[in-house]
Amino acid sequence: MNREVIEAQVRAVLPLDGSFAVFLGNEEKTFVIYVDESVGTAISMFMRGAAKERPLTHDLLATVLMAFGAKVDRVIINDVHGSVFHARIIVSAENELHARKLIELDARPSDSIAMAVQQSAPLFVARKVWDTVDDMTDTLAEIEKRGLEEAANTAAAAVDDPDEIDPDDLDLEGLEDIKLDDTEDDDDVEPYDDGYSGLDDDDDEGEEWKKGG
Repeated sequence: MNREVIEAQVRAVLPLDGSFAVFLGNEEKTFVIYVDESVGTAISMFMRGAAKERPLTHDLLATVLMAFGAKVDRVIINDVHGSVFHARIIVSAENELHARKLIELDARPSDSIAMAVQQSAPLFVARKVWDTVDDMTDTLAEIEKRGLEEAANTAAAAVDDPDEIDPDDLDLEGLEDIKLDDTEDDDDVEPYDDGYSGLDDDDDEGEEWKKGG
């Protein structure tokens, strides 16, 4: 059995209609996994270090793990069947009663990615998955290019005539630090401290890329 894995990073998290597209990859290749809106929002907030008024589900899980002397060691996107991805969370546990041990947990890719980002744990993709998924590098580059161009054009227009800029017309979807409508304003809430300094159904890649080209 081929156990080779490739390290990847979350390169972008973009909102769609009722879901999010999470772009994973490295300099060689990028692919996309579609996740539900709540987890997509959580991943985006963890990436931006956004303050939260109350702990999210993944914050709670990380706190429970910490209470038992455990943390997420790594995450592996280990399989794909058609449009359905599978993942494993590898938990490292060690305390005064037990020597260090690793525990492998079956999990949705979306939750696995959220936990990896929340705890700054490495993310890996199995070779058989990596070789199967479509390369979306050019698509992501085009989205980012459009977003940066629109932001630059908006800034230039604001300098020329600030009164002509309608905030509702701004489209910054291609920017990496996208502001989500359904997340709290960082300046309006007290930061939630989970005390961690550093961890159902499968996700469906499903539909064709909706933002292509």
